[in-house]
Amino acid sequence: DAVLCVNMIHISPWAATEGLMRLAGRTLRRPGGLLVLYGPYREAEVELAPSNADFDLSLKSRNPDWGLRDRDAVVAEAKTAGLALTQRIEMPSNNIMLLFRAV
Repeated sequence: DAVLCVNMIHISPWAATEGLMRLAGRTLRRPGGLLVLYGPYREAEVELAPSNADFDLSLKSRNPDWGLRDRDAVVAEAKTAGLALTQRIEMPSNNIMLLFRAV
């Protein structure tokens, strides 16, 4: 079983991420179930690319509840739903793919 979420987390209120994690956690009950997230994130150990900083400002100007999310906050939210980060993959255009497995 798998859930794929592409370019949603930054263009929605944080409550949508919370709901996504709850639903993914219920859907992927069997160990090994896969949640794949794709999009731009803020990462404490990685300098934010200027294009992502501009994108973040643009999103927040359209809706203050939108914006690039802190990867660690997303990982923590996934953990509350029984999902553990297993892989981080750099993708084109300063995007990241995060893979979580049900535990």
